Amino acid sequence: MDLFFINIAYASESVDQFIVNVDKLIINPLILFLFALAVVYFLYGIFEFVSNQENEEKRTQGKKHMIWAVIGITIMMGVYMILHIIMNTFDIKGINPEQGTVNLPPAD
Repeated sequence: MDLFFINIAYASESVDQFIVNVDKLIINPLILFLFALAVVYFLYGIFEFVSNQENEEKRTQGKKHMIWAVIGITIMMGVYMILHIIMNTFDIKGINPEQGTVNLPPAD
């Protein structure tokens, strides 16, 4: 009887490949898009600040856009740095976030 034994299901190669493809084809491009969007938002804030020198309300709005863009860029870079610190601290090998590859040893 198998009532007292835990059945362990191991991930097949197709599931691993699916996760790698989702990371490589969806998540990484989405992160790059959000980073580019934050840079464009910052540049828009600069444009708004410089082009409306006589209107104090528009200049304040441009400052807000620049500040929020810098906050967004800082958060994205902070998450990336925390990921690398964790990987280096625990000596995790086989994961490459830049390429979206995961090569872990097989489970025993």
